[in-house]
Amino acid sequence: MNTKSLIIVAALLAVSFSCQEKKTDTKDTMGMETAKENVAQTITIEKFESSPAFATSSLKLKAPANASIKNAGEVDFSFEPGNYELGAQTEKNGMAGMLANSDKGQHIHLIVDNGPYSAHYEPKFKNEMTAGTHYVVAFLSRSYHESVKNADSFIAKKIVVGNAGEDMGVNLEEPTLIYSRPKGEYSGADTENLLLDFFLLNTTLSESGNKVRATINGQEFMITEWAPYIIKGLPKGEATIKLELLDSAGNMIPGGFNSVTRTVALMD
Repeated sequence: MNTKSLIIVAALLAVSFSCQEKKTDTKDTMGMETAKENVAQTITIEKFESSPAFATSSLKLKAPANASIKNAGEVDFSFEPGNYELGAQTEKNGMAGMLANSDKGQHIHLIVDNGPYSAHYEPKFKNEMTAGTHYVVAFLSRSYHESVKNADSFIAKKIVVGNAGEDMGVNLEEPTLIYSRPKGEYSGADTENLLLDFFLLNTTLSESGNKVRATINGQEFMITEWAPYIIKGLPKGEATIKLELLDSAGNMIPGGFNSVTRTVALMD
């Protein structure tokens, strides 16, 4: 091979090595971008403080008046809200404007056996109930689904429909955790800020006392103040939220509702 041919081969090898280095650099850059995306998707929760307080608002249950109902099926419920307007839009201060909001306004969350709530915008309505022993909790809700938290804003009642059946081992006079939000499906801008909200019976939270552990897509948060929170950073798809009521030592507080897991869907 003459000198000219050697020069050409050397040049071709240099170009080949340069291309390989560029490919490697591209892979490294892609890896860095992926790492940045993973950091950006870190889940956080942030306390939400700017809602109207409704400190004097109240809720009373007028019907069913009795703790037992003869037949399963549609049950008539009648509530009496005090200093609270059902159907009105709640004033949206601060972060409230970023939350999913009901265009039907303020309402009542009715929760049976700590299942997903049904929202009611009128004080009287019917609700299907099966035979058995049930635990009914209802509380006032702002239009963006944050519960009103005061001593008079809720009702909690055990109701037996038809045959009592098997009891769930719940005592509504003991420390009890009731799940509220997030719930259902979220799309578009509503996926960026999800309200995390729950209701507590017969307990408070503190650094040295009872706490709520929230596990969101496997990431744990210890909540030491009963307040609404906003979840940020959830990726699209299915999200899992688990809430547990713990004592000061970090042990589960006995109660049929004190550990609950829900899934929600986040879509484009």
